[in-house]
Amino acid sequence: MQKTKKKIYKNGLRVITIPMKDNPTVTVLFLVGAGSDYEDKNINGISHFLEHMSFKGTIKRPSSKIIAHELDALGCQYNAFTGNEFTGYYAKGNAKKFKQIFDIISDIYLNSTFPEKEIEKEKGVIVEEINMYEDLPQELVQDLFQKVLYSDQPAGCSTLGTKENIYKMTRNDFVNYKKNYYSTKNTVVVIAGNINEKEIYQEINKSFKNISVSSTKKKIKTKNIQNKPKVLLRYKNTDQTHFILGVRSFSLFDKRNAKIILLASILGAGMSSRLFNKLREEMGVAYYVASKNMTFLDRGFFEIFAGVNNERVYEVIKEILKECKDLINNKVTEEELKKVKSLIVGNLKMSLESSDSVANFYSEQELLRDEVKSLDEKIKEINKVTINDIKQMAKLIFKERNLNLAVIGPYKNTKKFEKILKF
Repeated sequence: MQKTKKKIYKNGLRVITIPMKDNPTVTVLFLVGAGSDYEDKNINGISHFLEHMSFKGTIKRPSSKIIAHELDALGCQYNAFTGNEFTGYYAKGNAKKFKQIFDIISDIYLNSTFPEKEIEKEKGVIVEEINMYEDLPQELVQDLFQKVLYSDQPAGCSTLGTKENIYKMTRNDFVNYKKNYYSTKNTVVVIAGNINEKEIYQEINKSFKNISVSSTKKKIKTKNIQNKPKVLLRYKNTDQTHFILGVRSFSLFDKRNAKIILLASILGAGMSSRLFNKLREEMGVAYYVASKNMTFLDRGFFEIFAGVNNERVYEVIKEILKECKDLINNKVTEEELKKVKSLIVGNLKMSLESSDSVANFYSEQELLRDEVKSLDEKIKEINKVTINDIKQMAKLIFKERNLNLAVIGPYKNTKKFEKILKF
């Protein structure tokens, strides 16, 4: 496993370096604690919109064409991403070009000018991105599921925002939002690949020498209250029903998360999982089905998602609930647990083969947890989970009052869905 080094500057900036000597690439990643969970209803979508606008020009590079030309000329892969709790900016390229790559990404992150003319043009781009997701029910149902869980709280709103919000945003909105959240204390810089630490610190010192320490606004804590099953439908005349069935779980910091990862994998990880065998191999009603656990600073949820034949959706949901109930009533075998542990560990190792995946692995942990668990530590947590742990976790989270269902398909009445949400 890679050896990491963490340095904290006086202004609060955290820098993590991960040497990968046999890797010819370097990834420069800036991650900031700002995402849709930090937005109120009036500015929902601004984190993502700001991410787009950061590539539209700086004083040094006054247009998106100049930025793109420089990065393309360096042979880089580059992009940005926005989630519920963070926004990231990165470029991956030839390790020998580190200085040039770092200069561009740091310039984008620190010095974007948000030209008003570009804001107006980009509104059309963002709206078309929203339209694109509206046409992708397997993606849209994820937003619908979070709406079931969290209603009108920030955690229940789309990262993309609403069209109405996008159209009314101004340059001052971006300037103020960046001032509130894009602070050194709220930023993690990760450099992974074939690196020279001395060179990295020189570039950091040069880029951040005039950056003052500023306070960061905190997000409103998410309320997790539920006392009965909930169903939310989105009518769409589709040939296939897309749904998510799930329950609330635990936050990022909970020590029980390794147990839930195993539980999710038994149900829906890989082509040998229980749900894949049941829905695809036995029933022939779905092309995709999977389950996973998602964790955040103040919440978590366990979800099972699938796209199924419209005529058999009620039957499918009943079968999924039967599989969940089986885990409550019966223990998994040693053989099944061993297989799933091997699958998880193998996927973890394969997910850290490139410099960009390594940068993401360390940056998210550092930003959100303020500490990093190594791959070996994560593997130990997985391997410690027992058969009894799986059964106890199933009993804990699979309770009727905790059930939530989001459905996109040709349905207008929730009653039939509500009737089948029983163990």
